[in-house]
Amino acid sequence: MKKRLAVAFTGPSNSGKTTLILKVARKLINEYKKEVAIIKHDPGDKARFDVVGKDSYKFSDTGAEVIVTSPNRTTYFSKRNKDLEEMIRLFDSFDILLVEGLKNLPLPRISIFRNELDEDYFPFMNALAVDETIQLKNYNVPQNVEILNLNKPNEVIDWILKNAKEV
Repeated sequence: MKKRLAVAFTGPSNSGKTTLILKVARKLINEYKKEVAIIKHDPGDKARFDVVGKDSYKFSDTGAEVIVTSPNRTTYFSKRNKDLEEMIRLFDSFDILLVEGLKNLPLPRISIFRNELDEDYFPFMNALAVDETIQLKNYNVPQNVEILNLNKPNEVIDWILKNAKEV
């Protein structure tokens, strides 16, 4: 079985988490030839993947676990919360798993900030990705936290390849 790595990204809304994950995922896939899986936390339950009235919606609305398959994709609808191990099992194979949110998961974590840092994240982060809008001298960043440039995805990928957790 090949080595599979996982890392998490956290930060406040509009900090650039999704943008950074997209850049990292595209580079890992296109330049590093890695299979990437992504899990996104939706704490407000706002994401909508189905259209009322369609068969997949009707099936999902029963409360059943539903898989919709087509020649180009397979979509899994679940009405149950899953822990990390259950979510990992849903992916057939991957080299690197990128998780957005879920700051309580036992994964190495990159916190992303622009404009200002929220020190409440400090206990949960292993690396800090920021841009020039953050004046680090104004904060008491823990010594063991590595500082990354939010606008340099290769720097973030290097950190991931060194620090991600094997899952």
